[in-house]
Amino acid sequence: MRMTSSTIRTRWSPKPDTATPQHRRAAKAAAAIAAGALALSLSACGSSDDGSGGSTGDTDDTTNNVTLPKLDGTSLEVAAVWSGTEQANFKKVLQEFEKRTGAKVTFVPAQDPIINFIGSKVAGGQPPDIAMLPQPGAIKQAVDKGWAKELGSEAVKELGENYSQGWQDIGKVSGKPYGVYYKAANKSLIWYNNQVFENAGATEPETWPDLLNTAQTVFDSGVTPFSVGGAEGWTLTDWFENVYLSQAGPEKYDQLAKHEIKWTDPSVKDALTTLAQVWGKPDWIAGGANGALQTDFPASVTQVFTGGDQPKAAMVAAGDFAQVNIPSSMKIGTDAKVFPFPAVGDNGPVVSGGDAAVILQDSKGSQALATWLASPDAASIQAKLGGYLSPNKNVPNSDYPNAVQQKIAKALIDAGDDFRFDMSDQAPQAFGGTPGKGEWKILQDFLKNPKDIAGTQAKLEAEAAAAYGN
Repeated sequence: MRMTSSTIRTRWSPKPDTATPQHRRAAKAAAAIAAGALALSLSACGSSDDGSGGSTGDTDDTTNNVTLPKLDGTSLEVAAVWSGTEQANFKKVLQEFEKRTGAKVTFVPAQDPIINFIGSKVAGGQPPDIAMLPQPGAIKQAVDKGWAKELGSEAVKELGENYSQGWQDIGKVSGKPYGVYYKAANKSLIWYNNQVFENAGATEPETWPDLLNTAQTVFDSGVTPFSVGGAEGWTLTDWFENVYLSQAGPEKYDQLAKHEIKWTDPSVKDALTTLAQVWGKPDWIAGGANGALQTDFPASVTQVFTGGDQPKAAMVAAGDFAQVNIPSSMKIGTDAKVFPFPAVGDNGPVVSGGDAAVILQDSKGSQALATWLASPDAASIQAKLGGYLSPNKNVPNSDYPNAVQQKIAKALIDAGDDFRFDMSDQAPQAFGGTPGKGEWKILQDFLKNPKDIAGTQAKLEAEAAAAYGN
């Protein structure tokens, strides 16, 4: 997975309605969610486990809300780029499917970008039965190439019962259902080491100027403020998108996501200028720019929560899924806390990503597995294990293992149809989702040289124009 993958934004659909009433409704929803999220750092008292991201919560008491066929003798493959704890937890979901159906399911580790991995498998005549795709653009590409198969009636029934219309719509191409959004992500969060904040006398910021003041306070205490996983370009697009959504607003966000305005637009200049207030201070970033560009996402989280009261950094901008990389010795809500990405404009940003199950080989077994992944039974298993967020509205909130995760999950479900999806995930893969290319590479270069705002805009526009074809 491109950990999106993963901030709840205003509603996105393949062809968004640009009417102002929708944007007003979405802006209000985003503001409400952001306000509710201000309580995210409350202590996880009443949590049923130790509060760690890698909880080994009980998954044996699964309920049976979905009807599945008997599939004895059936073998299936599911491809995803997930690794480590995330992969291990997903395998437990697949194991329950095996138990209920008699099928055998093999997890196939994929490389990022997964759409290229799938292309090679299709060319070789051996595509997996299902692939977990982290971008609406990738789903459309799979459909356009004739790889993706339409969801059957049973999977569609589960989607209708368990998902808001907005989450159903982003899995559609030309009005037909292809994707089951099994996993979601709130990507407008900043996690921090509470001991460092207490030692420094720092407080949780609510606005961008507050964040800069907090960073300076932490720096003055002798700890580097920020950890940045710049080795993976998507972490940098998340920084940009949070700043841009809050500063430029939802209408501009939608326009830039569709390349209806150019990356040379003044609103992009403003966002990059704002980003440079952090990225332009190498002493504020663990290892400086060069160190950040050699730090992958898991390490960017871990180094905030190891090293006692002198970790490599105090904060990391990361989605809810960062919990799986927080050491179990750090209790979430007490030692490891989180606050919403601060407001740059009038409202704080709320941005979302997600991973959808897409059928590549149509069969009774693959349709049953897609149906299973659309059910609350499947999502509840992984919810209990921590480090996971589901857009399935029928997953009990109590299944999430700590108070912080429960608040994040509730905010996602309460948003209903009012969310915005990760901008780079909406873009063509060549621009928004390929390591070493497009937006990922250009923002990595900008991290190294945040003074080159005009040059960065020009490069972004040239790459976007080529990828979008307009």
